[in-house]
This record gives sequence, structure tokens and C-alpha cells, in this order.
Amino acid sequence: MKWENKPKVDVLIPVYRPDGRFGRLLQMLGRQTYKVNQIIVINTEKQYWDEGRYKAVPGLEVHHISKYEFDHGAARNLAAGYSGADVMIFMTDDAVPGDRYLVERLVEALEKEGPEGETIAMAYARQVPDKGCRAIERYTRAFNYPREDKIKTLADLPGMGIKTYFASNVCCAYRKDIFEKIGGFGDRAIFNEDMVYAAGAVKAGYAIAYAAKARVIHSHNLTFKGQFQRNFDLAVSQAQHPEVFAGLPSEGEGIRLVKDTARWLFRTGRFWLIPVLVVSSGCKYMGYRMGKQYSKLPRSVILRCTANREYWG
Repeated sequence: MKWENKPKVDVLIPVYRPDGRFGRLLQMLGRQTYKVNQIIVINTEKQYWDEGRYKAVPGLEVHHISKYEFDHGAARNLAAGYSGADVMIFMTDDAVPGDRYLVERLVEALEKEGPEGETIAMAYARQVPDKGCRAIERYTRAFNYPREDKIKTLADLPGMGIKTYFASNVCCAYRKDIFEKIGGFGDRAIFNEDMVYAAGAVKAGYAIAYAAKARVIHSHNLTFKGQFQRNFDLAVSQAQHPEVFAGLPSEGEGIRLVKDTARWLFRTGRFWLIPVLVVSSGCKYMGYRMGKQYSKLPRSVILRCTANREYWG
């Protein structure tokens, strides 16, 4: 599906206590070869927003919500409601464009077609590690975000499994018309709203594009506790959407990542990091298994396991 005219692009960003990376993000958006129409920010807690610091940013529109109003799906749906663009690029406030061509390459990816002529509903960027990123996380980024482009459709499900639906709102472009047709994100999403949307798009006959040349700098050095909590919330989101994830277990992909990472550590002489990988992987797996069984857990235990306490009311 080609646009009759050059599509208008908005960038939509949920923000919470922004740091220097957000400033660099805004600066790089202003330098893009493909002009951004508006930057729509949904800021959590007005007290953490520095009005004077960002007021000179062209096209910036800010809407404030409380921490208890924030939700991974609802906040992004709110931002989408303010956008009148043809293309919406959702980003997180800690993802910095890797160069001046990010927007241009995402728009180009949306203009492609699947192998059977499928329209691209969404195109997500490649995440490259930031300075100071630890070795294991650096390899994980390379594992999940390779250098080659990929277009995924329903035909890939038997071979790729759950990876067919993999996408990331760290930086992902959406066609606004398809977004509205599908119904956007769920208004209650603890996590994984991007993959749930991707599954709905694929099942509706659309395709997902991975645009490897569209790069954002983004990585985390999570603690063992943080890894546990992240995987707990991930598993909760999967348990809440059996229509998407039933019959598509994540464990196999996780085991493959651990094995590949261990081989890479041996190959590169980083033997001392093997125990770190073992403990880290154990924390992820325990968080995932507990999250899958969250409905059987008492509320007090859930609140200790989650990274999103406000989600639970």
C-alpha cells in the first residue's frame, strides 16, 4: 500500500523522569533527514517535567498524567489520539536515534510489502548497545537485533514461532490507518503491548518489518532483581493473552540465547562471566515461571515480583 503523498510523521513518547538521554533523543529528532511533524509526549507526573528545558523544541506537545494513570497500552493510545499523522513512531524516552536517517528508514520499511503482497503494519528499529553496556547484554542486543532486515508474516509462524510476533516499542513505526482499524493497544497492558498488537496485525493479514538500518542506541544493565521482575511482567502479559501466546512458549528461544551467549563468552575469552550468565538466566527463568502462574499467587507476593506495582491498583 503506497501513500499518494509523502506521509506525515509524528513521534510519540511516554516519558517518566527524563534524563540526559531524552535530551539527546530530542536533539537527534531535530536533525533527521525526514522531517518530523510533531513530537507528542505523555509525561508521567508533571513535577518531573522541566518546562523551561524543552520549551524551545520545535513541534513538541506535552500532556501530563499521574503515575496511577500510566499504563503501557493506555498511555500510548492516549498519545495516538493526539496524532493526525499518517505514520506514528513510538519511542521510549531512553532510546536515542543512532543517526540522522532513523525516521527515513522506518518510513521506507513501511512502504515495502510482504512476500505475498502483504501491507506492512509496523516497522521496528534495530537496538544497538550504549556506551558502558555490559558484555552479556551487548550480545543479547546482537542476538535479538541482527544486521539483516526481515519481513514477517503469518507464513513464518511454523518456523519462527513466537519470534514472528517480536517487535519493540522502544522504537517502532505504525501506519495510523491500520492502527485504528485494529483498535490500537489494549488499555490494560502491564508489558508486551507491542507484541500483542503485532500478533493481531499478522493474524489480520498484515506484515511486520524489522528495519536493521534504522538504528537506536538503547540498552540496560539490569540487576538480577530487575531481570527477575522484567521477566515476571513479561510472563504475566503472556498469561493474560492466551489467544496470542498459547502454544508458542518462549522457553526454547530463551534457552537458545543462553547457549549462544555461553559459546560467545568462551570464544571471546570471557570465562569469568559464565557464572554471571548462569545466575542471570536463573533469575529470568524464575521470574518467567512465577509470572505465568501469577493468578495463583497472593497479592503480597505479586507486588514483590513485579516492576509495575501501580498496574495492580
